[in-house]
Amino acid sequence: MEKVRIDKWLWAARFFKTRSLAKQAIEGGKVHLNGARVKPSKDIEVGMLLVVRQGWDEKTVRVLALSEQRRGAPEAATLYKETQESEQARALKADQRKAMGAGDMASHGKPTTKQRRQIHRFIRINQEE
Repeated sequence: MEKVRIDKWLWAARFFKTRSLAKQAIEGGKVHLNGARVKPSKDIEVGMLLVVRQGWDEKTVRVLALSEQRRGAPEAATLYKETQESEQARALKADQRKAMGAGDMASHGKPTTKQRRQIHRFIRINQEE
């Protein structure tokens, strides 16, 4: 196997759960091949450099092997190798996101009846003044 469609490879490498999600990501500009946007039907070869954006993360990977079949996660991980710069950048961004959320108070769900009464009393008192 010398060439595989990029949407099939992304699905087989377990970047996306379905081929249609892989296709949507490619069409949405979240996948770049060798620095350029591609179409889902683009053939990829071993050695090409892919940039895949998923949620907050952006991974830069080098294609090591080709496959059209989706297999287990350990086998799918052998299809690519993430660059060291990409791993470091993702770790740094994850740390930054954690640091930004450190001061936020976590929500503990709906207020209890007592808390709700206190809120209403507070609002009523402040409206009267």
